[in-house]
Amino acid sequence: MTRVSSLRLGLVLPAVLFGLGIGHAQSGNGPGFFIPHPKAPPAAHSVPVRAQPMTQPQGMPQQGQQPGTQAIPPQKLPPIPQLPALPKESAPPAPVMGVLSVPEVMQQSTAAQGVEKIIEARRQKLAAEAQADQQKWEAEQKTITGEKAKLSKAALAGKEQALQREIEEAQVDFHNRNLAIEVSARTALGKIESTLIAVIRQVAQAHGMNLVLHRSQVALNVNGFDISKEVATHLNTILPSVAVPPAVVPKMANAPAKK
Repeated sequence: MTRVSSLRLGLVLPAVLFGLGIGHAQSGNGPGFFIPHPKAPPAAHSVPVRAQPMTQPQGMPQQGQQPGTQAIPPQKLPPIPQLPALPKESAPPAPVMGVLSVPEVMQQSTAAQGVEKIIEARRQKLAAEAQADQQKWEAEQKTITGEKAKLSKAALAGKEQALQREIEEAQVDFHNRNLAIEVSARTALGKIESTLIAVIRQVAQAHGMNLVLHRSQVALNVNGFDISKEVATHLNTILPSVAVPPAVVPKMANAPAKK
């Protein structure tokens, strides 16, 4: 895939399902689905293991301790409180699991491919303009260097400072335009992400699944668990394309007018 997919699809889209209850908008008593992110933090009930401090010979200063000063003794945790039991609640339903590869779905998405093509074209155009400006500045610098013997120090310094200001202003402009391209890409991809969540919920409910995991989290599964291809097919049917908004650079207060 091109640079757009590696930057945008690789970073934005795999994180779309992290922390989202896929059934957060479901109505009635429908099941709520949750797909954890591959890099999700451990469960809240897990107990962190504390490393025991290394013992040192008596009388030896600890690392970072000034000789002749007293070492701070290790702090002991207070005893774990005994909490009363909570009222009994109904057990969760038996899991009916599925697996999904979001990157694979996005690679097959015609809407994502269209966004990638448009964003890459905008980036290439911006890069070409930056390269043209770079060549122009190099030519101007050579001209200034060739005029050293003809110009006074003040005149030479003035030309060099003017060129430096032009370069700095152009760098700010290129940065803002590149940022505008990123914003337009995120806006378009956000539409795909929201529709993808709805499609995953739809396919999972059709199969009676109440737990869908990222394929990268699963060490072994049979093909019957994987709904990636089916999700991609439904996504292309529902959202074959998506509009990419123009890359608009916001106007900054007191910004100099562009010549």
